[in-house]
Amino acid sequence: MGSQPNVVSGTAYSDDDVAHWLINGTRDERFIDDIFAELCVRLRQAGVPVKRGTLHIIIQHPQWLGARMMWVDGKPGAEIDRVEYDVRERSQYIGSPTNEVHDGAAEVRENLERDPSLGRKHAIYDDLRADGLTDYVAWPLYHTLGKRHLVTFATDRPGGFEAAHIASLRKLLPLLALVSEIRVKNRLARTLLETYVGPHASEVILAGATRRGTGATVSAAIMICDLRDFTRISDNWPRDNVIDLLNGYFDAMSEPIARYGGEILKFMGDGLLAIFPLSQPSACANLLRAVSESRQAMAALNERNSLNGLAPLNYGIGVHVGDVMYGNIGSRSRLDFTVIGPAVNMASRLEALTKQLGRRVLLSSVFAEFVRNEFDLEDVGEHLIRGFSDPVELFAYHG
Repeated sequence: MGSQPNVVSGTAYSDDDVAHWLINGTRDERFIDDIFAELCVRLRQAGVPVKRGTLHIIIQHPQWLGARMMWVDGKPGAEIDRVEYDVRERSQYIGSPTNEVHDGAAEVRENLERDPSLGRKHAIYDDLRADGLTDYVAWPLYHTLGKRHLVTFATDRPGGFEAAHIASLRKLLPLLALVSEIRVKNRLARTLLETYVGPHASEVILAGATRRGTGATVSAAIMICDLRDFTRISDNWPRDNVIDLLNGYFDAMSEPIARYGGEILKFMGDGLLAIFPLSQPSACANLLRAVSESRQAMAALNERNSLNGLAPLNYGIGVHVGDVMYGNIGSRSRLDFTVIGPAVNMASRLEALTKQLGRRVLLSSVFAEFVRNEFDLEDVGEHLIRGFSDPVELFAYHG
């Protein structure tokens, strides 16, 4: 970029000011929305009359196709909106500048001051005119391996952007692409870890706990849930129906666990393993609250399935509390971040015993001591547990 100042409408500024900041001044800033908002502010200070800017990023997330970050002059920061996967089937996307860029356009420019009947037809342009904007430009933002994102700028300056304004914005695109890709990939790494190992484990891994055998002893309430008759279902149902069934079942079980502070460490075919660390206040009580809501959600799911002629899903839950080893276990090149130990084995044995005793939820007496004053429990007597020498007193929970 040239270091000579450009003079537009009597305002002197240097392209290098904003470029230098993007390259050198954003190293300690983690979030691209904050960088983008400050970029727009600095552009205005440099004489480029940006009134509104948006950054559209496609991400890999189980729920969202992407995110839109919008900065408007006079408002603090950038507003972030998540974009759902079906957005491309909606009128807000079809025919929009985003649609044009994703279809290959190298630039979309619209003079918002001219007669609307002469310009592009889309609701976004009507909205921009209603906000008093006069000119709009959108460009693809190229990341590595052919990934295309989108950045847009709009102004309320009479006559729109001048040629020097557009040139200044265009020169910054490669720098914005580099800066944004670093943050997007950092966020992507975090999102993928959160998706596959859970929020707490992902933080530990990102903090550097990646060596095999590293870990810590954690006191926790342990919950193991398993679906009944899944082999029969998977053998007799169409594949897509089985996947939908499992997703509905895991949604019913998982969302209350997360809401009450638990962490799902593993999905095991048709089962799941979750812990509620005792460092959390009321961890054991919160586990039972999560179980109660999960059972309600499962009842609702079974009711919906019955309307489609499907048999109800049965399941068992085993709950124990104790110390577990929490960390990296596996081969030299493939690790699993999970929990192991006798306490996990006990929870697994209790889950298996639910079918034999005809109870949906079985609790060990050790766990029951934490919650017996808050919850109604059924004493189902002492039972021998495989792998444990002494009989264990068990309780059923029907909440």
